[in-house]
Amino acid sequence: MQFEITREYVEQLKKLIEDKNTKEVETLMEPLHPADIAEIMEGLNIDQARYIILLLDGETASDVLVEIPENDRKRLLKELPPDFIASKLIEFMDSDDAADVVADLDEDRKKEVLNEIEDFEQAGDIVDLLEYEEDTAGGIMAKELVKVNENWTVATCLKEISRQAEEVGEIYYIYVIDDTEKLKGVLSLKKLITTNTNTKISNVYNAEIKMVNTNVRKEEIAEIMDKYNLVAIPVVDEIGRLKGRITFDDVIDFIREEAEKDYQMVSGLTGDVEPGDKVFTLMRARLPWLLIGLFGGVLGSLVLGSHENQLSKATELAFFIPLIAATAGNVGVQSSAIVVQSIASGVKEFETIGKRLLKELMVAMATATIFAVLIFAYNFFSSGNMDLTFSVSISLFIVIIFASIFGTVVPLFLNRVKIDPALATGPFITTSNDIIGLSIYLLIARMFFGIL
Repeated sequence: MQFEITREYVEQLKKLIEDKNTKEVETLMEPLHPADIAEIMEGLNIDQARYIILLLDGETASDVLVEIPENDRKRLLKELPPDFIASKLIEFMDSDDAADVVADLDEDRKKEVLNEIEDFEQAGDIVDLLEYEEDTAGGIMAKELVKVNENWTVATCLKEISRQAEEVGEIYYIYVIDDTEKLKGVLSLKKLITTNTNTKISNVYNAEIKMVNTNVRKEEIAEIMDKYNLVAIPVVDEIGRLKGRITFDDVIDFIREEAEKDYQMVSGLTGDVEPGDKVFTLMRARLPWLLIGLFGGVLGSLVLGSHENQLSKATELAFFIPLIAATAGNVGVQSSAIVVQSIASGVKEFETIGKRLLKELMVAMATATIFAVLIFAYNFFSSGNMDLTFSVSISLFIVIIFASIFGTVVPLFLNRVKIDPALATGPFITTSNDIIGLSIYLLIARMFFGIL
């Protein structure tokens, strides 16, 4: 049964924490899942969150810490003593999560925490993982896995699996290695328990296995696991030695983070921000694109100012300025969104640029024709001014085609030069197309009205 977190519940919890009523706080939180506790802690101040995490047992506390947003986790870790982080948190974590926690610490506290870890092998695994870049396979893999030697018999293998399983939370695959630790393949549990115990593993394992190198980027890992429906994928070094594994939950976390990041970029936010961040952090994330929008607005006003004489002699042209600007921006965002979605879904050069542009041009032509005919009919019957009718219709036709092509080319170009194409959507496209759309409209209107 899902627990419903209400405002009354949170307020009651805050009151108990304020009164230092430890027993009641423990009773109140006993039925909660770690994810629920993490959600509650997002609404607490840092002292209240610290109080809660110190009360929890090590296994629950470690699970809660993994669920907390990264920025909140960093702030909380600063308030926790190194020995608590080592013995009550890291001890109960998989190596990949433990490495993430240690990476959030400053250099001095990082050394203190590593020195407090009693399990020397675990500390070594964490140090090894910290050597990899955080957005690579090595940076997100876990060391915990089950591996067997190809020269073992099934009987030996079963005993070894039983021993290794104590250190692994979930067993998705049994990996087969040779004497040099090189990954040879994967072993099916069904095959293992239905094979004669004297049979060598080399005779029963499957050599067809998908794997990734330690320096492969997160995006490519997500594509591979999605394409082949994998729940886990092994990670090897440059010479094929098994180094760790990546599970589907790690990939899901990455996909969610990327989706949030792209949404923020589309909305005109730079950097990774969360609702709980400080006012200055939120403001700093918003300012760059707002300043670009301000600059675009100034340019737009300059465009209108340069055609002041034209607009004063044909004031009816001004009525359609919002229409031209809005249509240009919307069409550009739609085109760029489709391209960004295609790139994000992992389609490699989902078509040649030429073919993509041709397809977008055909869609733009059809759309532009429909809109131009509709606005032509409206102006023809409502205004009777043929100069205005032709000016608006032709301008709208050209603007839609231009905005579509512009919205297609920009994200393709950014992706080609290794810049996140999500930057091409939102404020950048709308501001650029507003300015260019207005310029096209006023230039065409000048031709029809004969105003210099």
